[in-house]
Amino acid sequence: MPKKKSSLTVRRVFTLLLTYVMLCVGGGIVVATMFSPAVFAANTVSKSVVSSLKVEGVDFDVTSLPQKSVMYAADGKTEITDFYADNRTVVPLKKISKAMQQAVVAREDRRFFQHHGVDIQGTMRAFFQTFIHKGDTQGGSTLTQQYVKNVLAMQAREDNDPIAEYHASEQTIARKLREMLIAVQMEKEYTKLEILQGYLNIAQFGNHNLYGVESAAKRYFNTSADKLTYVQAATIAAITKNPAMYDPTSDANLKRSEEQRNIVLKLMYDQGFITSESEYKKAVATPLKDTLDVQTIESGCQVAGDAAFFCEYVTRQILKSKEFGDTEEERSKLLKEGGLKIVTTMDVNANTIAMQTARNTIPPDDATGFEVSMAVIRPGTGEVLGFGLNRTFDATDRAKTDSTRTAVNYAVDQVDGGGWGFNVGSTWKPINLVAWMQAGKSINQALSTSTVVNTRGFSCNGHSFGAIPWKVQNSGGGTVATETPLQALVLSHNTTQAAMASQIGLCAIADAAKSMGYHNSIQGKEDIYDSNSFQPPMVIGTVQASPLTMANVYATIAAKGVECTPIAITKMTDSSGKNYKVPSANCHQAIDPEVAETAAYALNQGVVRSGGNAVLAQLDDNRKTFAKTGTNEDTYMLTGGFIPQVATYVAVGNAETPQSFNYKTINGKYHGTWYGMYIAEPAWREFMQNYVNAANIPIDNDYGNPSAKYTYGASSTTTKKRSSSSSGSTSSGTTSGTTGGTTGGGTATGGGTTGGTTTGGESTGGTTQNGTGQEGTTQQ
Repeated sequence: MPKKKSSLTVRRVFTLLLTYVMLCVGGGIVVATMFSPAVFAANTVSKSVVSSLKVEGVDFDVTSLPQKSVMYAADGKTEITDFYADNRTVVPLKKISKAMQQAVVAREDRRFFQHHGVDIQGTMRAFFQTFIHKGDTQGGSTLTQQYVKNVLAMQAREDNDPIAEYHASEQTIARKLREMLIAVQMEKEYTKLEILQGYLNIAQFGNHNLYGVESAAKRYFNTSADKLTYVQAATIAAITKNPAMYDPTSDANLKRSEEQRNIVLKLMYDQGFITSESEYKKAVATPLKDTLDVQTIESGCQVAGDAAFFCEYVTRQILKSKEFGDTEEERSKLLKEGGLKIVTTMDVNANTIAMQTARNTIPPDDATGFEVSMAVIRPGTGEVLGFGLNRTFDATDRAKTDSTRTAVNYAVDQVDGGGWGFNVGSTWKPINLVAWMQAGKSINQALSTSTVVNTRGFSCNGHSFGAIPWKVQNSGGGTVATETPLQALVLSHNTTQAAMASQIGLCAIADAAKSMGYHNSIQGKEDIYDSNSFQPPMVIGTVQASPLTMANVYATIAAKGVECTPIAITKMTDSSGKNYKVPSANCHQAIDPEVAETAAYALNQGVVRSGGNAVLAQLDDNRKTFAKTGTNEDTYMLTGGFIPQVATYVAVGNAETPQSFNYKTINGKYHGTWYGMYIAEPAWREFMQNYVNAANIPIDNDYGNPSAKYTYGASSTTTKKRSSSSSGSTSSGTTSGTTGGTTGGGTATGGGTTGGTTTGGESTGGTTQNGTGQEGTTQQ
């Protein structure tokens, strides 16, 4: 038996030796003959090798490697963050220093430029060391073979195939044979420099998925591959043998890393890449730790700082947009491996100031725990400029126990990573005014109001609300005898909103809202006609919307009625320069420009300038300011508004579970009853003023001139006069003045100028369910 075993061993060794010799000779001497297509056709082994170098579904093209994608702000230069499966930035050989090229050749394959894919001497040495002398496993692999192994392993990772990844690196003759066959074929298809370029871009040069010399140069020395010195190049070249042991960022590895670096420097000196003995001695005497300038290599939105919420919004737009792939899996792969340059709409000033303002308004660690959520958009473009939240973005488990951290962007819809939204309260009322004018009515038409409204008049288009009485009242209770829609907007009266809806129907208001860009925030219930939102109290803002959606509604008014779908990406290209079609804003004329400008007039001349509830929103230097505050019961404070160049919306409250503000101290201030003007309005003004200053936005006071058609009525034969005084407009011969009455149930006064005062400024209302008459909501 022992004799038989010896015979088998000898036979096995002899067979392996012949195999090695055959491949080596084929690789070094008669490549063109042995690996010609004709020979392969008759060889069963050759079935795994094709001339295109696509073997078993793996593409060995040296120019197409997965690499990280980078997201930029609107300027195309300010980096927000990057994304990668493998942290790699592919660079051409001409952008890799000679020192780096020489270091890796010296360390890995000194005969690289002499062999044809397989090195005879290295292979024979490895064979005898491993199989004859039973020593440590020797690779004997050329750079070309190592490139092949790396590509196979990379493909296995992409396919999430751990078995294939194991086989790509296992120490077996079968794996070596496969590598050799492919390596020889590669040397026929590509030049040495192309293969060297591929290797330098694919090899692993450290822990944390660090691949390629460009990423390594940035990681260890805060430089680029084309600037690497001999010492730096030798450090990097030494790592790839064992990244876990030779990565110099670990204190435990530092001594080993320096020893390995010096081995590479010695090889470079012996092979003539370093020609000066003094230069060589100086290099090896340099402490490795003195050469390092280590940079963090974390990626994704988690490390994007104050831009993280914006980053997460953009990421979700990519993952759900079919422009970037048929499936979410394909889009995710493109994001992490496509080498994309993603230019977003984020204005660095806008986003930074919004985040600062949110934290200033209510600190993240305030005992109340209330959220501040802001969204900023550019009218007429759909470009989202930034978000403000008084939270730190955190997608880790830490957010589960730290209330100051969250990955939920409460400024956007649920489908985009937001929450359920906020009841928008009286910030809805400009929509009612637009719908009123779209019905051909004047904003100065006098309306009778009541605290009990028959909702039969709300019925429309098959939607019936029967004759159920709706109990609705203004702030402090009561109603006003006669009031115009403009007065009702200025004083934020709810009873007049109900009177308007009784005349034009609820569908007219819902349609106006949709045309202005409104939709509900809850996923699956976005349509305004959803039964949960399409109810009479909608007219006083009981719907749930995100700050971004409401900012877009106000942006439509600001853009003379042009509505755009919010967008976050302006350009996206891959590493080859291919341009991807990005989601369109689909800007279009949604409402009559005269309607939009008259609504703007009402917000500026009435609500801001004439003693309305947004007087605190007025910006410096007499800049025309358009704004409206709101309060939902005692749970949310809100403000929306714009100047022609930017629209902003602010929501304050507990975004997860509504909680009362009343009798609470918030950021050091106490009120028994809180209103939108107390927190949301000052936050809105703080952001807007700081942003227009930082962005140097010029004053544009030409917008916001009312149309006679909607101010006085198309059939009016009276003389129309307008005044731009801060107390409001004057109308001669009309049935009612522009503003009048008092909050808390005051009576409207005619005569053409502002009458009465604001005392907490906004209104309250109630809902009736099944005729019970229970007051269920308060909108201010």
